[in-house]
Amino acid sequence: MGSKRRSKWVGIILLALLTASLLSVTALAKNEDVKGKVVIYTSMYEDIIEEIERTISKEFPNLDVVFFYGGTGTLQAKIAAELDAGMLGCDMLMVAEPSYSLELKELGILHSYLTPARENLAFEYDPEGYWYPVRVCNMVLAYNPEKYSLDEIPTSFYDFAYDESVAGYISMSNPLTSGTALASISALRDKYGYEYYEALGRQQVMVESGSVALTKLETGECKVIMILEESVLKKREEDFSELEVIYPTDGTIIIPSTIMSIAEEHSANANIAAVEAITDWFLSPAGQEAIVNGWMHSVLKDFPKLPYDAIPTAEIQANHTPIDWEATYKEREEMRTKFEEAVKLGR
Repeated sequence: MGSKRRSKWVGIILLALLTASLLSVTALAKNEDVKGKVVIYTSMYEDIIEEIERTISKEFPNLDVVFFYGGTGTLQAKIAAELDAGMLGCDMLMVAEPSYSLELKELGILHSYLTPARENLAFEYDPEGYWYPVRVCNMVLAYNPEKYSLDEIPTSFYDFAYDESVAGYISMSNPLTSGTALASISALRDKYGYEYYEALGRQQVMVESGSVALTKLETGECKVIMILEESVLKKREEDFSELEVIYPTDGTIIIPSTIMSIAEEHSANANIAAVEAITDWFLSPAGQEAIVNGWMHSVLKDFPKLPYDAIPTAEIQANHTPIDWEATYKEREEMRTKFEEAVKLGR
Protein backbone atom coordinates (compact mmCIF):
# COMPACT_ATOMS: atom_id res chain seq x y z
CA MET A 1 0.00 0.00 0.00
CA GLY A 2 1.37 3.42 -0.96
CA SER A 3 2.16 6.02 1.68
CA LYS A 4 -0.59 8.40 0.48
CA ARG A 5 -3.19 5.63 0.53
CA ARG A 6 -1.97 4.47 3.96
CA SER A 7 -2.19 8.02 5.29
CA LYS A 8 -5.74 8.31 3.96
CA TRP A 9 -6.87 5.15 5.83
CA VAL A 10 -5.08 6.19 9.00
CA GLY A 11 -6.89 9.52 8.81
CA ILE A 12 -10.27 7.80 8.35
CA ILE A 13 -9.64 5.52 11.32
CA LEU A 14 -8.54 8.40 13.54
CA LEU A 15 -11.60 10.42 12.52
CA ALA A 16 -13.88 7.46 13.35
CA LEU A 17 -12.23 7.05 16.74
CA LEU A 18 -12.53 10.76 17.47
CA THR A 19 -16.21 10.78 16.43
CA ALA A 20 -16.95 7.79 18.66
CA SER A 21 -15.14 9.48 21.55
CA LEU A 22 -17.09 12.72 21.07
CA LEU A 23 -20.40 10.83 20.89
CA SER A 24 -19.49 9.00 24.09
CA VAL A 25 -18.68 12.27 25.87
CA THR A 26 -21.91 13.84 24.58
CA ALA A 27 -23.97 10.87 25.77
CA LEU A 28 -22.31 10.96 29.19
CA ALA A 29 -22.98 14.69 29.49
CA LYS A 30 -26.61 14.13 28.53
CA ASN A 31 -26.98 11.31 31.07
CA GLU A 32 -25.50 13.48 33.80
CA ASP A 33 -28.56 15.72 33.41
CA VAL A 34 -30.88 12.83 34.27
CA LYS A 35 -31.73 13.08 37.96
CA GLY A 36 -34.16 11.85 40.60
CA LYS A 37 -35.13 8.24 41.21
CA VAL A 38 -36.41 5.32 39.14
CA VAL A 39 -37.58 1.94 40.43
CA ILE A 40 -37.45 -1.01 38.03
CA TYR A 41 -39.26 -4.29 38.65
CA THR A 42 -37.49 -7.09 36.80
CA SER A 43 -37.42 -10.85 36.45
CA MET A 44 -33.74 -10.93 35.43
CA TYR A 45 -31.48 -13.05 37.62
CA GLU A 46 -30.19 -11.17 40.65
CA ASP A 47 -26.48 -11.60 39.88
CA ILE A 48 -27.05 -10.19 36.38
CA ILE A 49 -29.01 -7.29 37.86
CA GLU A 50 -26.09 -6.49 40.16
CA GLU A 51 -23.73 -6.16 37.21
CA ILE A 52 -26.18 -4.04 35.21
CA GLU A 53 -26.81 -1.90 38.30
CA ARG A 54 -23.09 -1.12 38.51
CA THR A 55 -22.97 -0.23 34.81
CA ILE A 56 -26.08 1.93 34.84
CA SER A 57 -24.91 3.86 37.91
CA LYS A 58 -21.84 4.93 35.92
CA GLU A 59 -23.96 5.90 32.91
CA PHE A 60 -26.41 7.91 35.05
CA PRO A 61 -24.27 9.22 37.95
CA ASN A 62 -26.95 11.59 39.24
CA LEU A 63 -29.86 9.17 39.01
CA ASP A 64 -30.87 6.75 41.76
CA VAL A 65 -31.88 3.52 39.98
CA VAL A 66 -33.35 0.81 42.20
CA PHE A 67 -34.02 -2.73 40.93
CA PHE A 68 -36.56 -5.03 42.54
CA TYR A 69 -36.22 -8.69 41.55
CA GLY A 70 -39.04 -11.20 41.38
CA GLY A 71 -40.13 -14.12 39.24
CA THR A 72 -42.92 -13.43 36.76
CA GLY A 73 -45.61 -14.82 39.05
CA THR A 74 -44.34 -12.74 41.96
CA LEU A 75 -44.24 -9.55 39.90
CA GLN A 76 -47.71 -10.13 38.48
CA ALA A 77 -49.15 -10.62 41.96
CA LYS A 78 -47.29 -7.55 43.28
CA ILE A 79 -48.49 -5.34 40.44
CA ALA A 80 -52.08 -6.58 40.78
CA ALA A 81 -52.06 -5.72 44.49
CA GLU A 82 -50.54 -2.30 43.85
CA LEU A 83 -53.10 -1.54 41.14
CA ASP A 84 -55.86 -2.36 43.60
CA ALA A 85 -54.26 0.12 46.00
CA GLY A 86 -54.23 2.78 43.27
CA MET A 87 -50.47 3.29 42.74
CA LEU A 88 -47.59 1.18 41.50
CA GLY A 89 -44.32 1.00 43.39
CA CYS A 90 -42.24 1.11 40.20
CA ASP A 91 -41.55 3.34 37.21
CA MET A 92 -40.36 0.68 34.75
CA LEU A 93 -40.72 -3.04 34.14
CA MET A 94 -38.35 -5.54 32.54
CA VAL A 95 -40.36 -8.75 32.31
CA ALA A 96 -39.83 -12.19 30.85
CA GLU A 97 -42.00 -12.12 27.73
CA PRO A 98 -44.33 -9.86 25.68
CA SER A 99 -47.72 -11.37 26.61
CA TYR A 100 -47.72 -9.58 29.98
CA SER A 101 -46.86 -6.35 28.16
CA LEU A 102 -50.02 -6.79 26.06
CA GLU A 103 -52.04 -7.10 29.27
CA LEU A 104 -50.54 -4.00 30.89
CA LYS A 105 -51.02 -1.98 27.71
CA GLU A 106 -54.66 -3.05 27.64
CA LEU A 107 -55.02 -1.90 31.25
CA GLY A 108 -53.89 1.56 30.17
CA ILE A 109 -51.06 1.96 32.69
CA LEU A 110 -48.09 2.16 30.32
CA HIS A 111 -46.27 5.23 28.99
CA SER A 112 -45.93 5.51 25.21
CA TYR A 113 -42.46 6.50 24.03
CA LEU A 114 -41.12 6.24 20.48
CA THR A 115 -37.42 5.71 21.11
CA PRO A 116 -35.09 6.46 18.18
CA ALA A 117 -33.50 3.07 18.87
CA ARG A 118 -36.57 1.27 17.48
CA GLU A 119 -35.23 1.64 13.95
CA ASN A 120 -32.39 -0.74 14.77
CA LEU A 121 -34.39 -3.48 16.54
CA ALA A 122 -34.30 -6.99 15.09
CA PHE A 123 -37.38 -8.15 17.01
CA GLU A 124 -41.03 -7.13 17.19
CA TYR A 125 -41.98 -4.11 19.31
CA ASP A 126 -45.17 -2.21 20.03
CA PRO A 127 -45.68 0.28 17.17
CA GLU A 128 -47.16 2.83 19.58
CA GLY A 129 -44.07 2.62 21.80
CA TYR A 130 -45.64 0.96 24.85
CA TRP A 131 -43.07 -1.86 25.01
CA TYR A 132 -39.82 -2.94 23.39
CA PRO A 133 -37.71 -6.10 23.41
CA VAL A 134 -34.62 -5.53 25.53
CA ARG A 135 -32.97 -8.98 25.77
CA VAL A 136 -33.39 -12.32 24.05
CA CYS A 137 -33.75 -15.47 26.13
CA ASN A 138 -33.74 -18.83 24.37
CA MET A 139 -35.40 -21.96 25.73
CA VAL A 140 -33.20 -24.91 24.85
CA LEU A 141 -32.27 -28.38 26.08
CA ALA A 142 -29.06 -29.25 27.94
CA TYR A 143 -27.16 -32.39 28.89
CA ASN A 144 -23.99 -33.55 30.61
CA PRO A 145 -21.51 -35.19 28.18
CA GLU A 146 -19.55 -36.53 31.16
CA LYS A 147 -22.55 -38.68 32.16
CA TYR A 148 -24.32 -39.49 28.90
CA SER A 149 -23.49 -39.47 25.19
CA LEU A 150 -25.46 -37.26 22.84
CA ASP A 151 -26.78 -40.23 20.85
CA GLU A 152 -28.76 -41.39 23.92
CA ILE A 153 -30.19 -37.93 24.67
CA PRO A 154 -33.29 -36.35 23.06
CA THR A 155 -32.30 -33.46 20.80
CA SER A 156 -35.83 -32.16 20.16
CA PHE A 157 -38.58 -30.81 22.39
CA TYR A 158 -40.83 -33.53 20.97
CA ASP A 159 -38.54 -36.35 22.08
CA PHE A 160 -38.03 -34.63 25.44
CA ALA A 161 -41.68 -35.45 26.12
CA TYR A 162 -42.04 -38.69 24.18
CA ASP A 163 -38.72 -40.58 24.42
CA GLU A 164 -39.42 -43.12 27.17
CA SER A 165 -35.73 -43.81 27.72
CA VAL A 166 -35.45 -40.53 29.68
CA ALA A 167 -38.70 -40.87 31.64
CA GLY A 168 -38.11 -39.78 35.23
CA TYR A 169 -34.83 -38.11 34.25
CA ILE A 170 -36.05 -34.81 32.80
CA SER A 171 -36.65 -31.38 34.34
CA MET A 172 -38.10 -27.99 33.45
CA SER A 173 -39.17 -24.70 35.08
CA ASN A 174 -42.66 -24.03 36.40
CA PRO A 175 -44.99 -22.18 33.97
CA LEU A 176 -47.20 -21.19 36.91
CA THR A 177 -44.44 -18.90 38.19
CA SER A 178 -41.97 -18.48 35.29
CA GLY A 179 -42.79 -16.28 32.30
CA THR A 180 -40.28 -17.96 30.01
CA ALA A 181 -41.63 -21.40 30.97
CA LEU A 182 -45.17 -20.20 30.23
CA ALA A 183 -44.04 -18.88 26.84
CA SER A 184 -42.44 -22.24 26.14
CA ILE A 185 -45.49 -24.37 26.94
CA SER A 186 -47.56 -21.94 24.86
CA ALA A 187 -45.30 -22.48 21.84
CA LEU A 188 -45.24 -26.26 22.38
CA ARG A 189 -49.01 -26.42 22.78
CA ASP A 190 -49.46 -24.65 19.44
CA LYS A 191 -46.97 -27.03 17.83
CA TYR A 192 -48.01 -30.34 19.40
CA GLY A 193 -51.37 -29.72 21.13
CA TYR A 194 -52.36 -30.14 24.77
CA GLU A 195 -51.30 -33.78 24.39
CA TYR A 196 -47.76 -32.50 24.87
CA TYR A 197 -48.56 -31.60 28.49
CA GLU A 198 -49.96 -35.09 29.07
CA ALA A 199 -46.79 -36.59 27.59
CA LEU A 200 -44.69 -34.54 30.02
CA GLY A 201 -46.80 -35.94 32.84
CA ARG A 202 -46.20 -39.51 31.68
CA GLN A 203 -42.48 -38.71 31.47
CA GLN A 204 -42.61 -37.74 35.18
CA VAL A 205 -40.99 -34.41 34.38
CA MET A 206 -39.54 -32.70 37.45
CA VAL A 207 -40.71 -29.08 37.73
CA GLU A 208 -38.11 -27.01 39.56
CA SER A 209 -35.77 -24.04 39.37
CA GLY A 210 -33.03 -23.89 36.78
CA SER A 211 -30.29 -24.00 39.43
CA VAL A 212 -31.69 -27.25 40.86
CA ALA A 213 -32.03 -28.73 37.38
CA LEU A 214 -28.42 -27.87 36.53
CA THR A 215 -27.20 -29.54 39.72
CA LYS A 216 -29.15 -32.70 38.86
CA LEU A 217 -27.69 -32.62 35.37
CA GLU A 218 -24.20 -32.53 36.86
CA THR A 219 -24.88 -35.43 39.24
CA GLY A 220 -26.65 -37.53 36.62
CA GLU A 221 -30.04 -37.37 38.36
CA CYS A 222 -31.27 -35.78 35.13
CA LYS A 223 -30.33 -36.88 31.64
CA VAL A 224 -31.70 -33.84 29.83
CA ILE A 225 -33.38 -30.63 30.95
CA MET A 226 -35.42 -27.85 29.34
CA ILE A 227 -33.74 -24.63 30.41
CA LEU A 228 -32.77 -21.13 29.33
CA GLU A 229 -29.62 -21.01 27.25
CA GLU A 230 -28.20 -18.22 29.45
CA SER A 231 -28.22 -20.46 32.53
CA VAL A 232 -25.99 -23.02 30.84
CA LEU A 233 -23.69 -20.44 29.26
CA LYS A 234 -23.23 -18.71 32.61
CA LYS A 235 -22.28 -22.00 34.26
CA ARG A 236 -19.85 -22.85 31.46
CA GLU A 237 -18.06 -19.51 31.75
CA GLU A 238 -18.08 -18.99 35.51
CA ASP A 239 -17.72 -22.59 36.72
CA PHE A 240 -15.88 -24.07 33.71
CA SER A 241 -18.74 -26.55 33.49
CA GLU A 242 -18.84 -29.21 30.78
CA LEU A 243 -22.64 -29.03 30.52
CA GLU A 244 -23.70 -28.43 26.92
CA VAL A 245 -26.56 -26.62 25.22
CA ILE A 246 -28.68 -28.52 22.73
CA TYR A 247 -30.44 -26.24 20.26
CA PRO A 248 -33.53 -28.38 19.62
CA THR A 249 -33.91 -29.77 16.11
CA ASP A 250 -37.62 -28.88 16.10
CA GLY A 251 -36.81 -25.24 16.86
CA THR A 252 -35.40 -23.22 19.72
CA ILE A 253 -38.06 -21.17 21.52
CA ILE A 254 -37.01 -17.52 21.22
CA ILE A 255 -38.36 -15.27 23.97
CA PRO A 256 -37.75 -11.51 23.58
CA SER A 257 -38.07 -10.12 27.10
CA THR A 258 -39.57 -6.64 27.25
CA ILE A 259 -38.96 -3.23 28.78
CA MET A 260 -41.86 -0.88 29.58
CA SER A 261 -42.41 2.41 31.35
CA ILE A 262 -45.34 3.15 33.66
CA ALA A 263 -47.54 6.14 32.82
CA GLU A 264 -46.72 9.15 34.95
CA GLU A 265 -50.01 9.15 36.86
CA HIS A 266 -49.51 5.51 37.93
CA SER A 267 -45.75 5.49 38.57
CA ALA A 268 -43.87 5.70 41.85
CA ASN A 269 -41.66 8.66 41.02
CA ALA A 270 -43.28 10.29 37.97
CA ASN A 271 -39.83 10.64 36.37
CA ILE A 272 -40.70 10.42 32.66
CA ALA A 273 -37.47 12.05 31.44
CA ALA A 274 -35.45 9.41 33.29
CA VAL A 275 -37.42 6.37 32.13
CA GLU A 276 -37.13 7.52 28.51
CA ALA A 277 -33.37 8.01 28.91
CA ILE A 278 -33.01 4.56 30.48
CA THR A 279 -35.02 3.01 27.64
CA ASP A 280 -32.72 4.68 25.10
CA TRP A 281 -29.66 3.43 26.98
CA PHE A 282 -30.82 -0.18 27.28
CA LEU A 283 -31.53 -0.25 23.54
CA SER A 284 -28.20 1.37 22.66
CA PRO A 285 -25.03 -0.59 21.81
CA ALA A 286 -23.67 0.16 25.30
CA GLY A 287 -26.81 -1.12 27.02
CA GLN A 288 -26.96 -4.18 24.80
CA GLU A 289 -23.35 -5.00 25.58
CA ALA A 290 -24.37 -5.18 29.25
CA ILE A 291 -27.19 -7.56 28.24
CA VAL A 292 -24.86 -9.78 26.23
CA ASN A 293 -22.36 -9.83 29.11
CA GLY A 294 -25.27 -11.33 31.08
CA TRP A 295 -25.34 -14.31 28.67
CA MET A 296 -28.42 -13.11 26.77
CA HIS A 297 -28.63 -12.18 23.09
CA SER A 298 -28.92 -8.62 21.82
CA VAL A 299 -32.14 -7.30 20.28
CA LEU A 300 -30.25 -5.06 17.85
CA LYS A 301 -29.71 -5.82 14.17
CA ASP A 302 -26.24 -7.20 13.37
CA PHE A 303 -24.96 -6.70 16.90
CA PRO A 304 -21.27 -7.74 16.74
CA LYS A 305 -21.06 -9.54 20.08
CA LEU A 306 -22.58 -12.84 21.22
CA PRO A 307 -23.04 -14.30 24.69
CA TYR A 308 -20.18 -16.54 25.82
CA ASP A 309 -20.17 -19.85 23.87
CA ALA A 310 -23.50 -19.12 22.12
CA ILE A 311 -24.20 -19.77 18.46
CA PRO A 312 -25.12 -16.73 16.29
CA THR A 313 -28.53 -15.19 16.93
CA ALA A 314 -29.38 -15.40 13.22
CA GLU A 315 -28.69 -19.13 13.28
CA ILE A 316 -31.13 -19.56 16.18
CA GLN A 317 -33.72 -17.44 14.37
CA ALA A 318 -33.39 -19.63 11.28
CA ASN A 319 -34.79 -22.62 13.22
CA HIS A 320 -37.17 -21.52 15.94
CA THR A 321 -40.65 -22.35 17.22
CA PRO A 322 -42.91 -19.27 17.03
CA ILE A 323 -45.03 -18.02 19.92
CA ASP A 324 -48.48 -16.46 19.63
CA TRP A 325 -48.19 -13.70 22.25
CA GLU A 326 -51.86 -12.71 22.08
CA ALA A 327 -52.92 -16.31 22.77
CA THR A 328 -50.30 -16.61 25.52
CA TYR A 329 -51.94 -13.62 27.22
CA LYS A 330 -55.59 -14.50 26.62
CA GLU A 331 -55.23 -18.24 27.34
CA ARG A 332 -52.65 -18.02 30.12
CA GLU A 333 -54.84 -19.43 32.88
CA GLU A 334 -56.19 -22.21 30.67
CA MET A 335 -52.67 -23.34 29.78
CA ARG A 336 -51.50 -23.19 33.39
CA THR A 337 -54.51 -25.24 34.52
CA LYS A 338 -54.04 -27.84 31.78
CA PHE A 339 -50.35 -28.12 32.61
CA GLU A 340 -50.97 -28.45 36.33
CA GLU A 341 -53.56 -31.16 35.74
CA ALA A 342 -51.34 -33.10 33.36
CA VAL A 343 -48.08 -32.84 35.25
CA LYS A 344 -49.60 -32.99 38.76
CA LEU A 345 -47.31 -30.43 40.33
CA GLY A 346 -46.05 -31.23 43.80
CA ARG A 347 -46.62 -34.99 43.49
